[in-house]
Amino acid sequence: MKKILIAIDYNPTAKIIADSGFELAKSMNAEVILLHVVADYTYYSSLDYSPVLGFDSFSNLGAIQTNTVLELQNAAKDYLEKIKSQLGDNSIQTLIKEGDSGDAILEAADDSKADVIVMGTHGRRGLDKILMGSVAEKVMRHSKIPLFIIPSKENES
Repeated sequence: MKKILIAIDYNPTAKIIADSGFELAKSMNAEVILLHVVADYTYYSSLDYSPVLGFDSFSNLGAIQTNTVLELQNAAKDYLEKIKSQLGDNSIQTLIKEGDSGDAILEAADDSKADVIVMGTHGRRGLDKILMGSVAEKVMRHSKIPLFIIPSKENES
């Protein structure tokens, strides 16, 4: 295995996913590609948005409403660069895709000739899963390469 694609979103558990994927890559001496998919621009202005790893440029709701698509892409790039820096490996590639998250992850894996996809699952159930879908489930159903899926459901209080 030569190349690992690590797909992360802005969920607070993204650091766990990035760390786990990076450790897997190191153990196999594989290249790493960090991927973020800008899927639904309304997500960044919703109250459900939660910053991760101290990356909070989206947390000011008023500022979000005036952001352009380009600004959101630049913020995603900054986010991936911050994670790359925290992992401490300058050879990590970063990639930003747009569109449906599942489709974009599968396309990125195919385009980059990745050997493994690392991603988290938020463990949505019931109506949440019906309304939001399951990115991990979609990728699992359509992937032609192995997946390393990390349960990342946050503790409910």
